[in-house]
Amino acid sequence: MGGYVTGWKLPRDGERDRLLARFPPKYERAIADHVTLQAGASEQTPLPRDVGAEIVGYADDGDSLECLVVSIDGTTDRPDGSTYHITWSLGPGRSAKESNDVLREQRWQMLDRPIPIDLEPAKFKR
Repeated sequence: MGGYVTGWKLPRDGERDRLLARFPPKYERAIADHVTLQAGASEQTPLPRDVGAEIVGYADDGDSLECLVVSIDGTTDRPDGSTYHITWSLGPGRSAKESNDVLREQRWQMLDRPIPIDLEPAKFKR
């Protein structure tokens, strides 16, 4: 497995700030950075294509992790069997990858209506 992640970044020049204002982070460390397509990608893995994206849900483990569920081109199902999401905020000792566990172990809340978002194809080191 490579040390890269492919997916989509929230543009920091507006989209991320807009969403942080709409969903103030509950825990002390705001992440609000990206949606993962593939962890363990290599340097040669191509960028993902442009997609249509919407925030469709929310999950909070009630302890120290919250995330937003994202629909990519109409599905929340990631190819690896997990759920597309943006880790929103974390408390001490938590890591962003734990969002996968939270989404797998508990149900997430559907939003009343989807929120369209802009995402930029990206590849970055883990």
